[in-house]
Amino acid sequence: MSDADDDRAGFREGLESSPGDPRVVAVLNAILSITFAWLLVWGGSVVGVLEYGLATVGLVAAGLFVFTFVMSDASS
Repeated sequence: MSDADDDRAGFREGLESSPGDPRVVAVLNAILSITFAWLLVWGGSVVGVLEYGLATVGLVAAGLFVFTFVMSDASS
């Protein structure tokens, strides 16, 4: 029974000490930025504030990607 507790503590220590892979963070940031940008542009087009299009979604996604990258980099 103590072996399971030791494994759990070792796993937790490994997670807390791991810096992670920045490529995974960048890919997740890109996917979430594109998804959220699509949602914002779609909602803006429903209201009549934005014109729905691939270029608009791309610009909003790029802006969100840069913003979240700068904000996450500043906190570390």
